[in-house]
Amino acid sequence: MEQFIVSARKYRPQVFEDVVGQQAITNTLENAIKNNHLAQALLFTGPRGVGKTTCARILAKKINQNNSENIEDNDFAFNIFELDAASNNSVDDIRSLTDQVRIPPQTGKYKVYIIDEVHMLSANAFNAFLKTLEEPPAHAIFILATTEKHKIIPTILSRCQIFDFKRIGVLDAKKYLEKIAKEEGINAEDDALHIIAQKADGAMRDALSIFDRVVSFSGKELTHKAVTENLNVLDYDEYFQVTDFILQNKIPEVLIHFNSILGKGFEGHHFISGLASHFRDLLVAKDKVTIDLLEVGDNAKKKYLEQSKNCDLRFLLQGIEIANACDLKYKSSKNQRLLVELALMQLASITFDGEKKNSKPYIIASLHFNTGQISKPIFVPKTSKGNTNTLPPKKEKIPVKEVVKPVLRTGKRRPSSLSLTSVDRKKKIEVIEVVYEEVEGLPTDKFSNDEAIKLWKQYSEKLVSKGQKIISSTMNTAQPVVKLNNLHIILPNNVMKEQLERAKGPLLKFLRESLNNFKIELVIDVNEEITKKYAYTPLEKYEKLREKNEAIALLKKTFDLDL
Repeated sequence: MEQFIVSARKYRPQVFEDVVGQQAITNTLENAIKNNHLAQALLFTGPRGVGKTTCARILAKKINQNNSENIEDNDFAFNIFELDAASNNSVDDIRSLTDQVRIPPQTGKYKVYIIDEVHMLSANAFNAFLKTLEEPPAHAIFILATTEKHKIIPTILSRCQIFDFKRIGVLDAKKYLEKIAKEEGINAEDDALHIIAQKADGAMRDALSIFDRVVSFSGKELTHKAVTENLNVLDYDEYFQVTDFILQNKIPEVLIHFNSILGKGFEGHHFISGLASHFRDLLVAKDKVTIDLLEVGDNAKKKYLEQSKNCDLRFLLQGIEIANACDLKYKSSKNQRLLVELALMQLASITFDGEKKNSKPYIIASLHFNTGQISKPIFVPKTSKGNTNTLPPKKEKIPVKEVVKPVLRTGKRRPSSLSLTSVDRKKKIEVIEVVYEEVEGLPTDKFSNDEAIKLWKQYSEKLVSKGQKIISSTMNTAQPVVKLNNLHIILPNNVMKEQLERAKGPLLKFLRESLNNFKIELVIDVNEEITKKYAYTPLEKYEKLREKNEAIALLKKTFDLDL
């Protein structure tokens, strides 16, 4: 088996023209050599894998080539000295280096010293290096390379000409990968190379290492699917699918899809941060001026443009805000999955056309998903003989569509019905209203006032058995009166009216079905003067009893009773 050479070594640039993404620095170095304007101490700083050591080696070779008449006959490798400061960081190592610097080169004009990871030198080693770096021999050039410039003492920095290497752009890395794939005879999809370039995070060496790994997995056909599987990257198609569900207010589908993503081994933090980036890309895609900020492949760019047309600006801005808030709270949360699920439910509720009037975080009521239009047969209308089992001629079971409309409350919590401040709060209270669709032929049997009162009391007792004593007490405050097939009831205050309004839907459903009249309505009025008839204090109760029986006063006087 032949020895495999990794792409990072095999395709390491040998000239400045091949260096990726550092044109400003390579042009500066070439012009400095050409015009004999090169400093004797250079510092190359920047992230890993962006070409610092590569540029140092190219520069070291090129310095002597420009000063030699027979380039092909000379080997300048003897003039280049590389020192790894990570393992040679003591004072003795630097003293040995300064002793070698005094000796002039045998061939060529310059001796070039490349010190990699120079920030690893000890403080004493830096101080021992100061004098040589400030006044080096005419034949010596020092090139220092580091990823952590802040760890180098200022006295060293002030003696060097500093070159800051930048991260390599996604597009630049992708073009270089395309070139390598072509030379290796690999058929690579554009989106696949784009994902590799993004995963490298600005480091060309990392991009080449990832490229080798994915090629080992997929062979000569490098597909988008193979890259996402091998690198454990969450495919952007997942985000497109989630966003479609969110725009359609499909909370159950969103949660199920999120569960499937977790089942594939992805973390919720990774998912929610990626969703925020997805919303950012959709926001960028809405304007032709900013479309170039999309760092994605051509196929993905088309999908972003298409989906951005369905997203309004308000949705995207609120979506980014909710996703970022979830991202910040994720690490400190004790129930991280629930945190992401709540964020997804809030996102799916942004575009819901319901009763929501403010921009605060909000979740669609569950009634919206588990009710809808329910068809069921109505009760068989009574015949004139009172036989409920005999169907009337030419009449069959008429389907009645029962629609439950949730009226959602705003505010942080529902006001208490027993609170005095609740009278002044005019907030929406959660009400379930049962509406029967107008269908021709619905029965409207006549009923008496006694029948209505009997069913009214029956429903009240049913509420007591369920533990709903407050609503039952409100219903027993007054008896309803039948007027034109409608039940009218007068209550002493608005608090009781609100309580009965809250339970109005199920009550009407019970009365309509029991009386076989689907046009019954409940009319609730308030007459505050009625409150004077109710006794609350001991004195009021005594006066009320005395009005009914004068003997009460005699009893109180005879036994000298207190109230």
